[in-house]
Amino acid sequence: MRSILVNADRKKGTHARIQTAANIARHGGGHVTVLVDTPVSRYIAMDPMGGSYVMTDALEKARAEDDAVATAVESQLAASGVTFDVVRCEDEPVTALSHAARLADLIVVSRSGGLAGDLALTSRTPILALPDERPMEMPVRRACVAWDGGEQSAAALRGALPLLATCAAVTMVSVTEKKGGFPAAEALRYLSRHDIHAGFEEHERRDSTEQTLAAAVSRAGADLLVMGAYGKSRMREFLFGGVTAHFLNSPEAPALLLAH
Repeated sequence: MRSILVNADRKKGTHARIQTAANIARHGGGHVTVLVDTPVSRYIAMDPMGGSYVMTDALEKARAEDDAVATAVESQLAASGVTFDVVRCEDEPVTALSHAARLADLIVVSRSGGLAGDLALTSRTPILALPDERPMEMPVRRACVAWDGGEQSAAALRGALPLLATCAAVTMVSVTEKKGGFPAAEALRYLSRHDIHAGFEEHERRDSTEQTLAAAVSRAGADLLVMGAYGKSRMREFLFGGVTAHFLNSPEAPALLLAH
């Protein structure tokens, strides 16, 4: 992965995101682009007459704080030995990142930031969603690939190839739930063509698909879980739960590579 986009903000997890982006860039000879965003729309208020105005003092304070974030990120990356640039934007974060990622190989965000799910639906670029306090080291030691034969899992698998290529161990995990879909044997054959020789586990669903998958990932000691995002509709996952929502909200989950 040669072009890595990462968001930096005043929320927790920024240091881990930047460190992870630098690790991936250093490992693959890539470049890191850091997006520091100050959404102007959040500082527009309505007056009693139905008009609108910019809360100038609050906006300038936010810009100054984000300037400090940009400066800190530049210092962190300057010591990392990778090439990088820092860009500023004033759009909403999902819009800004989706626009900037059109020619990126990977977007790095934190799970806690609430951006990963929206980005998976709006961007064609794979999303790496991290725990707040744990940078992902390179090469990845152990990875699991969640496979259900759907378009989403196939997209995630293709997007994860550069990360999986140097893994010490890759395991494809399938939870027996429904008929149809692209066979796991074909996915394993696809990986082998890229010199990735993965193991395969098929588990009968117990309780729920997400709980069965989470147990398999935990037993494997995976540092990375590759999975399709929102194979069911997002509204259905919001109402009834689902695999994507479970892993995005689980503090025990490893780093997630998502694609829709």
